[in-house]
Amino acid sequence: MAFIDLARARYSERRFADIPIEPEKLSLILEAGRLAPTARNLQPQRVLVVRSAEGLARIDRATRCRFGAPVVLVLCYDMTVASRSPDVIDFGPVDTSIAATHMMLEAADLGIHSCWVGLIDPPELRRQFAIPRELKIVSVMPLGYPSAESCPGPLHEASVPIEEMVRYETFADHCA
Repeated sequence: MAFIDLARARYSERRFADIPIEPEKLSLILEAGRLAPTARNLQPQRVLVVRSAEGLARIDRATRCRFGAPVVLVLCYDMTVASRSPDVIDFGPVDTSIAATHMMLEAADLGIHSCWVGLIDPPELRRQFAIPRELKIVSVMPLGYPSAESCPGPLHEASVPIEEMVRYETFADHCA
């Protein structure tokens, strides 16, 4: 499938089937996140893979948005490693988001669905999994095969026109 078709077809899954993800496919998804570009190539992204029944029950204590997924990735970054520009930006969330996007698209290419979830309780996640203080929790990502009832949400195809999103530079001639 062409990349643009994959990007167009992918949607946030909220109905997962009770089918485990094959270890080799999960490895490819994680590798896609490892290969993601990061600021100064510092690679601060850290991923906790949760797939046991006990672990998933702990995830459920920190979010109501697991949607029955058999695997959940807890996406974090190491604050002691992430690049920072003094007056501009902390690149940790950016780097982690780029890695997450790579993982979501690799998953989609493998027929595995995902959902970016920001509705989480970070202190509860930290407690449930003893996540060290230097790791900043960004989000969780449920992963799995879609259920038989799966379908894109009603806003899946709603996008702003390209003209609203993109602006090309123009320079006025200021010479008299």
